[in-house]
Amino acid sequence: MLKVYNSLTQQKENFIPNEAGKVKMYVCGVTVYDYCHLGHARTYTAFDVISRYLRWHGYDVTYVRNITDIDDKIINRANENKEDFQALVARFTQAMNEDFKALGLIQPTHEPKATDVIAEIIALIETLIANNHAYVASNGDVYYDVRRFSSYGCLAHRDIDKLESGARVEINDVKRDPLDFVLWKIAKPGEPKWNSPWGEGRPGWHIECSAMSTKVLGDTFDIHGGGKDLIFPHHENEIAQSEAASGKKFVNTWMHAGYLQIDKEKMSKSLGNFLTIRDALKDHAPEVLRYFLITSHYRSPLQYSESTIQQSRNALERFYTALRGLPETEALSDSEFEKKFTTAMDDDFNTPVAFSVLFELAHEIQRLRETDLAAAAAHGALLKKLGDVLGILQDNPERFLQSGKESSDDDIKKIEALIAARNKARAEKNWAEADKVRAELAAMSVVLEDGANGTTWKVG
Repeated sequence: MLKVYNSLTQQKENFIPNEAGKVKMYVCGVTVYDYCHLGHARTYTAFDVISRYLRWHGYDVTYVRNITDIDDKIINRANENKEDFQALVARFTQAMNEDFKALGLIQPTHEPKATDVIAEIIALIETLIANNHAYVASNGDVYYDVRRFSSYGCLAHRDIDKLESGARVEINDVKRDPLDFVLWKIAKPGEPKWNSPWGEGRPGWHIECSAMSTKVLGDTFDIHGGGKDLIFPHHENEIAQSEAASGKKFVNTWMHAGYLQIDKEKMSKSLGNFLTIRDALKDHAPEVLRYFLITSHYRSPLQYSESTIQQSRNALERFYTALRGLPETEALSDSEFEKKFTTAMDDDFNTPVAFSVLFELAHEIQRLRETDLAAAAAHGALLKKLGDVLGILQDNPERFLQSGKESSDDDIKKIEALIAARNKARAEKNWAEADKVRAELAAMSVVLEDGANGTTWKVG
């Protein structure tokens, strides 16, 4: 039985979707005003693995990941750039898609934009006003009245009187309570705006996700995810407004990914340790970066450093070395390796334990290689099959092992020419020349492996 940790109840629970065999999952997406950073990569790679495993488990998964395309940050950045906000959004949405594709993220089933659901947002706000959960303030803005929702604070696990205003919570004189949050903002001069019963304006951030998620998935769905930083106020506010409007439970299971830290500090622009995905990809292979992002349990903090990235590279080299040279065949079936892998992932998607099973499998492949190549190949096919669940190990082993951050086609041609020259020197018993070429290759960080089937190489 698959068990998933629920942030709402703070315990692991048997995962039982509302509809047998089907999973409806919503993950809060990117506010597209800048390039995506490694914190984004950590969250969305975690939920990519979760969606992959649910599908592998046999579920029909509807995965929704929204795009926030209207927001204070978007408007401010567009104004700074003297750029139309839609052009800014289009540019950074394309960049986001490029970065996520590089990391091997599967496209979600639906990717709604906030500006596509303005009508649904307005209808939702009208319902909240009608049942006295929202009010029109003296400046024309519409606010949610948190004191009217008795369960407010249930996700953050704090009493409402002890909650403090968090990110994107504005304190001003027109609100009845400091925790009240805006549902509709009357537009300022020059801002994007839409018609509404309360005047021309735009939606608040929190109401956007309630409208997008319920439009696609219904009033109640199985999983809602995001980073831990969204628990309060964003997800807390989503619960309050959604349940007040529908009278139904909004989400069964709340899942939150841990923070990414750089050299043991939370990544932030103010600390100068802010790193975008595309900057990281300039120095590291995409699969190495992806491996790093899923080595830690999704709920745990993840420490980024050059040493942890190198450890990820080394781990992938072990896997690809085990796969190297194996003939194509069917994967080993009904094995203890697959059972242990499934047990690990059924325990709240425990990737660290799942990886330990893959290392055991790689070791067994190397042991079998010398005595039973067919058995080694069947184990290798299983390693690739299980790796695919995590979104790794689908590259050609030679290509991966011979690739480095600075490798190019010209580099590879040069290396292979040098290896051919060394083999010629060895055949002629010109050991001095052979050693000279080997030293030249070593200076290029090329590691040679001489075997019965010839010389292979990898970037060390």
